Amino acid sequence: MLENSPLRERAFRLFYFGAVGTALGFTMLVTMAAWMMATLTPSEFMVALVQSAATIPALIFGLLAGALADLTDRRKVILIAQIILTVASGLLATITLMGWLSPWLLLGFTFCVGIGFAFYMPAQQARVNELVEGDALPRAIALGAVAFNVSRAVGPAIAGTVAAWSGSGIALLISMVCFVPMYFALGSRGKTEPPLPGVRETLLGSMGSGLRFARHSPAMRSLLIKNASFSLCASALWALLPVIARDQLYLGAGGFGLLFGMFGSGAVVSALFMPRQLKRFSLNTVVAGNVALWIVSSAVVAATHLPAIAMIGAAGAGAAWVGVLASLAAGMQSTAPGWVRARAVALGLLSVQASLAVGSAAWGVLARTAGTQIAVIAAAIAMLALYALNRRVRVTLGSVEDVTPTSQLPDLSLSVEPMPDDGPVLVQVEYRIERARRAEFLRRIGTIGPTRRRNGAYDWRVFRDLSEEGRFVERFIISSWAEYIRSRARMTIADRELQNQVMQLQKPGTPIQVSRLIGVETGRRAPPPAE
Repeated sequence: MLENSPLRERAFRLFYFGAVGTALGFTMLVTMAAWMMATLTPSEFMVALVQSAATIPALIFGLLAGALADLTDRRKVILIAQIILTVASGLLATITLMGWLSPWLLLGFTFCVGIGFAFYMPAQQARVNELVEGDALPRAIALGAVAFNVSRAVGPAIAGTVAAWSGSGIALLISMVCFVPMYFALGSRGKTEPPLPGVRETLLGSMGSGLRFARHSPAMRSLLIKNASFSLCASALWALLPVIARDQLYLGAGGFGLLFGMFGSGAVVSALFMPRQLKRFSLNTVVAGNVALWIVSSAVVAATHLPAIAMIGAAGAGAAWVGVLASLAAGMQSTAPGWVRARAVALGLLSVQASLAVGSAAWGVLARTAGTQIAVIAAAIAMLALYALNRRVRVTLGSVEDVTPTSQLPDLSLSVEPMPDDGPVLVQVEYRIERARRAEFLRRIGTIGPTRRRNGAYDWRVFRDLSEEGRFVERFIISSWAEYIRSRARMTIADRELQNQVMQLQKPGTPIQVSRLIGVETGRRAPPPAE
């Protein structure tokens, strides 16, 4: 079993345990912040705002963080993020131990921690591909997704237990210590993906290309929709569990830690069985089963006043939490090519964190007006309704062909090399298709459009020639020559295979014609000829 495990590689092993520590530290801190807010104020809304303060930074900075991680050395991004996490958690622990803590100060430091984590996560998950390659890569991605979500489930249990024995300040200090192991894991450089040819993308342009990829990738869109719909509704139990423990189950810090401990136990069990589930069943089936488990489990927690029954429900919710989010995270990383991987991860995290932030605040308002039980049960009903509405949205794991760049394309035959900023670039591909093959041609070339768009084109159409029977022209426009060169390098094996299927329909003996035209400025007086 271990002989093929990526944990045998020292660089990945150090990085993996550093990532586990960071996830534990973050979830411990956020959990303690929610519990301390519950002791500082009776307002359910203020308690729910703690989760919003921790997750709103991902909404604000998530895509920027992903673009930064794709354009720069990911180790530097992780290092700066770790410093923010360590300093913010240390200051919060000191203020708590000194007895100076107030509700708004607590929200402020939680927000700072959220900023550090928002920049950390895309770089951390994308760096896995720099440390592991070959057959071990899918296992490394799955390990990372499982570990992160298990840590998010186990961290609160550890925080509650420590707080019960030693106090909230000590629990916060321990969360700060959890950020330290990652510093020792950043020494290994690992392999770096070669930069795309042409002029380097700007930060703003990189963010735009990440959004464009997600918009025109059906697999990525499906994953984002499932992520958002689950997290929006699951945020109710996640944000209001401290209130349930305090007001419904009459538990202290120790009981609260035990309740989250059951949540974590369920998460661990789910993590152990998830690889087997993904091997036996499709990703869509695994996600659907765990969504159903969450609905039932959260309803059980909301409906009971018995701690024992609530803990059984919490265990089921923990299993479902990991089953859904870890599976979708693995799907996200397996779908995105290297040039956009950190941005894809960031968009996935953004969909989760933004949904948690918005959902936590919304369910907190409902809990304040209608009660905590009504809010959690309403969230379970909403999750069921959203799943029914999205039943045609299916999620799948990506293949190696989906993320592997194609072999070297033929060199461009150019009379003059344009400047990088010249453009736009108009590309025309001319096909001659026999009448019997036209229906199949139109069906197959329709699959090429999304690949052109997500790789760089902002306009794509197919035209039929009215003067020549059977002549079709595929036309697409790219903003600049530099972006066109990058778009060629972004093409994957799967993209190339779709193009080959279209090319095979070309009329025998007639070559496919490709034209590349560069935009020129008109209306200016031409310069005099050189003497």
